[in-house]
Amino acid sequence: MGQLIKGIHHFSMKCTTGQLERVMEFYHELLGLPIARRWEDGLMLDTGSGLIEIFTNGDGASAKGTIRHVALATDDVDRCAAVVREAGYSVFIQPKDIVIPSNPPLSARIAFCVGPIGEEIEFFQEKPHV
Repeated sequence: MGQLIKGIHHFSMKCTTGQLERVMEFYHELLGLPIARRWEDGLMLDTGSGLIEIFTNGDGASAKGTIRHVALATDDVDRCAAVVREAGYSVFIQPKDIVIPSNPPLSARIAFCVGPIGEEIEFFQEKPHV
């Protein structure tokens, strides 16, 4: 049997109806992700290599799950961090270069921020390992 999974189609986040405008401002206006589709209780934003689904059905509190953060691929970590910081969001790990000591090693530039509904977002720029 061959590989069953082709990739990540989308990840999903729940927000309240009242939070949706702030979520749209962050992902669509600030980060520039286009709207792929909309429906009565939600929408999907296109990251270029997968979708972010945001749904609003219900105004109850969102429960925390086991996902630690979402990493968004970029060619400019520093600009992403500056844009969200200037918009008033917390950048809790400033842009920095890392090497994950895997085999083969993975070199990257990263930064982390807190999104509009408390989600942790990593901006991730893979770099050639030297």
